[in-house]
Amino acid sequence: MKKIIMVFGTRPEAIKMAPLVKEFQKHKDKIQTIVCVSGQHRQMLDQVLECFNIVPDYDLSIMKQGQTLADISTRLLGSFTEVLMKEKPDMVFVHGDTSTALVCALASYYLQIKVAHVEAGLRTYDIYSPFPEEFNRQAIDIITNLYFAPTNFAKQTLLNEHKDKNVFVTGNTVIDAINTTVNPNYKNEILDWAKDSRLVLLTAHRRENLGENLHNIFKAIRQVVDEHKDIKVVYPVHLNPIVQKAAQEELKNHERIRLIEPLDVIDFHNFMARAYLILTDSGGVQEEAPHLGKPVLVLRTTTERPEGVEAGTLKLVGVNKEDIYREFTLLVDNKKEYEKMSKAVNPYGDGKTSQKIYEITNKFFNGEQ
Repeated sequence: MKKIIMVFGTRPEAIKMAPLVKEFQKHKDKIQTIVCVSGQHRQMLDQVLECFNIVPDYDLSIMKQGQTLADISTRLLGSFTEVLMKEKPDMVFVHGDTSTALVCALASYYLQIKVAHVEAGLRTYDIYSPFPEEFNRQAIDIITNLYFAPTNFAKQTLLNEHKDKNVFVTGNTVIDAINTTVNPNYKNEILDWAKDSRLVLLTAHRRENLGENLHNIFKAIRQVVDEHKDIKVVYPVHLNPIVQKAAQEELKNHERIRLIEPLDVIDFHNFMARAYLILTDSGGVQEEAPHLGKPVLVLRTTTERPEGVEAGTLKLVGVNKEDIYREFTLLVDNKKEYEKMSKAVNPYGDGKTSQKIYEITNKFFNGEQ
């Protein structure tokens, strides 16, 4: 029997890997699946594990207060290498572009263990935007043996880089996840507070936006809310102290802006489902929201998800206060523009990605790929 390790450590990774873990666990007679979490994000990771009822076989618990990228990398490389040497898996599955994914792929490479990359082929080709994710995913794809590209665009990117073996278009596992979490009967007191308004859901936390960019984002949002009495904003504030401080400085004490604790995955997906539109610098939200028919303004200067921009579900608005204000105002004032984005076709799959990845992996192990 073949043995794999699925490793992840942040909330976004966990959301996208959870349905994959569940799918592989259905086939334990063919492939043994070991779950290892790094604990790169502790509290937010644990929320997702609880929501999907996943109990890790290994929890490396590397997170420490004020951790740097070097802290994460050095602590994780040794810890995960010990797991690999004990378990001797046939393949390690990593997801996306986190430090956990990069370091665990590197540890696997050092021991000549095959690597499968879920959500392979995303690029901006600017290694500082997003930072450090763009470098991470390019580096992972250099040592990957089995590529699971979410879209044809991502596959073509890999082919253009001469990675032309074992590249498969599967869709994105986040659609699998969201199909299980959104509940038409979901209730929440914050949604009750917003029910007579157009609800705007905000997420902003990305490393390259810390500082002036974050203040620009918040100032633009506050100005639009001031000018539109039927808009209410809910912002689950990231636990990063820098983000917390900026949010308090720019957005507190506004009767139509609620700063709340980070939401667990079920709450967040259901908030998205009931939002009018979404402003985000996240990666995963760019895939989740279009599946729910929600326009997304991307608070970044680059995106590795051009399929969404091309499809019309996303608009890249940057981090300049005037640009954000203009595009936000356009969507809330112009019904035609809003409907054009809300009715665009989601390019990220049909909710059967995990099943496809299992089938491809099983065939790969059997020498059929």
